[in-house]
Amino acid sequence: MSLTDWIVLGVTLLTIVIYGIWKSGSNKNIDQYLMGGRSLPWYHVGLSVMATQASAITFLSAPGQAYSDGMRFVQFYLGLPLAMIVLCVTFVPIFSRLKVYTAYEFLEQRFDLKTRALTSFLFLVQRGLSTGITIYAPSIILSTILNINTVFTTLFIGGLVIFYTVYGGTKAVSYTQLLQMSIIFLGMFFAGLLVVGLLPKGVGFVHAIKLAGKLGKMNVIDWKFDPNNRYNIWSGLIGGFFLQLSYFGTDQSQVGRYLTGSSIGQSRLGLIMNGLVKIPMQFLILLIGILVFAFYQFNRPPIFFNQYEVKQVKQSAYAGQYNQLENQYVAAFEQRREKANDLIAAMDSKDQQRIDKAQSGLKLADKQSSDIREKAIGVMKLNNDKANPDDTNYVFLNFVTHYLPKGLIGLLIAIIFLASMGSTASALNSLASTSIVDIYKRIINPGATDKNYLNASRIATVFWGVVCVAMALYASKVGNLLEYVNQLGSYIYGTILGVFVVAFYLKKIRGNSVFIAAVITEIIICLMGYYKVVAYLWLNAIGCILVVIIALLVNQLAYFRPKTA
Repeated sequence: MSLTDWIVLGVTLLTIVIYGIWKSGSNKNIDQYLMGGRSLPWYHVGLSVMATQASAITFLSAPGQAYSDGMRFVQFYLGLPLAMIVLCVTFVPIFSRLKVYTAYEFLEQRFDLKTRALTSFLFLVQRGLSTGITIYAPSIILSTILNINTVFTTLFIGGLVIFYTVYGGTKAVSYTQLLQMSIIFLGMFFAGLLVVGLLPKGVGFVHAIKLAGKLGKMNVIDWKFDPNNRYNIWSGLIGGFFLQLSYFGTDQSQVGRYLTGSSIGQSRLGLIMNGLVKIPMQFLILLIGILVFAFYQFNRPPIFFNQYEVKQVKQSAYAGQYNQLENQYVAAFEQRREKANDLIAAMDSKDQQRIDKAQSGLKLADKQSSDIREKAIGVMKLNNDKANPDDTNYVFLNFVTHYLPKGLIGLLIAIIFLASMGSTASALNSLASTSIVDIYKRIINPGATDKNYLNASRIATVFWGVVCVAMALYASKVGNLLEYVNQLGSYIYGTILGVFVVAFYLKKIRGNSVFIAAVITEIIICLMGYYKVVAYLWLNAIGCILVVIIALLVNQLAYFRPKTA
């Protein structure tokens, strides 16, 4: 990066941190620290909810996801608007009326302490692991730019977020997220315009979309029902609905965002805003990946985007073999570029026979390039069997650092940092609130002073920050970060959602029954996920339904059990 980019990056990050701390003011008690005094307007709530979900993973991995797999990932979000409606009708008024700090307080009132403790524990495990992955995402960027180990960049980013979250609490998180999302929307909009502007003369936006479509990348909707297909309209509407309902309704990182609303109406408006904006936003981010894909039909991409792995193989005994494949890849790309130009000319001619012929030629050239790339990955694995063969996290980063003008590179990298900071800060705040309210305040030290709980909340934030940074150091081998974090959530969200569904709608079921059902379900879901019985989105629906059915059965067995004298 140039000096201009470093200045833009540094000024943006410092401005965000200082602004958040300044706006947060002083926190005199646990309610102000964890809930922001429940005083925020709907647009703060909506942007905070979006920023918590839209981590660096979204802006780093989503374009790469579209580049390699097309637009079908957008179907993941189709259940979101319906989930927001259910939340506004059911979850929000109950949580707000009870004035709870965490979603799990309600479960003790409805069931018992052990059920509350179990769901809190499941959340802490899932969110702790996911936040580690969130911290790791921007460390990839710094390590690539500075050519240093991700250990150092992970420690820097984690330390920065821990600092302002510990100092400012949830208001610092919310105010920084408000500014973060504004900068993010602006930066991604300009990124999309620049990708189109960098396309060759005579190739416009419509050409790029059509070309990507001819290569199977504009697969926005898949109507075929297939339980093993990760992304189709059915997995999105059904599995995605259960995942989004559990994420926004039972994950404290999100519940804590909309509980800061000044009223039930403000919280509802914030969630509706999220439901309306999130799908178009995600569609446009994926579309940037499609435009980058079209751009690389005319401009040669690296044979492998993760330059760290490339450097390792080029310094090994396999360097000659890898270099030979790179030379073949250059020749194959020239053929592919020629075929891409042929397809553009054919589409302009509107001659369908010519279009079909050019499309077949481009597909064949694309397959030849892909085959050479797979051989290169094979050489990398021969050199190091632990090398990560998935480079989708580096696609957009490579484009940004090589082709965008000075200043904008720094801004876009700042955007990815901001997204990471926003979602990480929310997660740390929610981990701290769950640890203190559901465990420390309820079990370890009930009846302490507000000052004690405030100090304990800050200590818990530091503790979880250290844990998440430690997890981030082990996140380098998980493949596409965007998919992995959602897979991880799917192992747990369905079970937690099932407990809440029973709590809200099945009034006769007792605490012991739902506790047993949750434990059994979690074991079943983990086994199904491990053996890949179905695509991961379906685990959310299956988990929720299993908890309800098993709880009903256990409750009936307990009801008919003979009572001893």
